[in-house]
Amino acid sequence: MQAIPLLTLKRLPQYLEALYRFKKAGLKMVSATKIAVFTDVHVTQVRKDLAFTGVVGVPKIGHKIDTLIQAIEECLNWNDISSCFLVGVGHLGKALMGYSELSKKGLRIIAAFDSNPDLAGTYYQGILIHSMDKFENLLSRLHVHIGILTVPAEAAQKIADNMVANGIIAIWNFTPRALEFFRSHIIVETST
Repeated sequence: MQAIPLLTLKRLPQYLEALYRFKKAGLKMVSATKIAVFTDVHVTQVRKDLAFTGVVGVPKIGHKIDTLIQAIEECLNWNDISSCFLVGVGHLGKALMGYSELSKKGLRIIAAFDSNPDLAGTYYQGILIHSMDKFENLLSRLHVHIGILTVPAEAAQKIADNMVANGIIAIWNFTPRALEFFRSHIIVETST
C-alpha cells in the first residue's frame, strides 16, 4: 500500500466524522462533493484523499458509506480494539499493569501515564510510563481508543474529558467518581 501523506492523514478523521453523521441520518451512499461541503475541503482534494483508502466510488452515485468508514478506520488504524492507555500509576494502576488476565480478555496496556514526574521515563512490568504532557501527542499518533482510569476521584472527570477529546471512546473507570459525557457514544465501564 502506498504511504499516505501526513496532510491526508490529518483530513481523514474529518471525513470520518462526516460519514458517521451521514450514516446516522440514514444515508447509504455519499458523494465526494457532499463530503467536501461538510468538511470544507475542496472536492478534488477529497477525491485524492479517498483514493488512498482503496475504495472506488460509482460515478454520479458515490461511495458506500459503510465501506468507506471501514476503509478510513483501517487506514488510520482505528479498528484496533485491544490496545489501551492507563492513566494513574499508583497501587491500583500498577496492579492492573501486572494483571495477566487483561490480555486474556483482549486488552493490552501499551503505555501508562502519571502526573508524578519521578515516574516519567521508567518502566513497570515492561510498560513505559510517560508524563501526562505526552498523553495527547501519543494518543493522536497511536489512535488508541480505550483508556483505563486509575487516578484520584477529584482528577477523574478532567482526565476523562481529555481522553474523550483526544479519541478515546471507551473508558474503564476504576475511580469512585461517576463520569459524565455530552457525547452519547462514549462507553464507560465502572469498577469500584
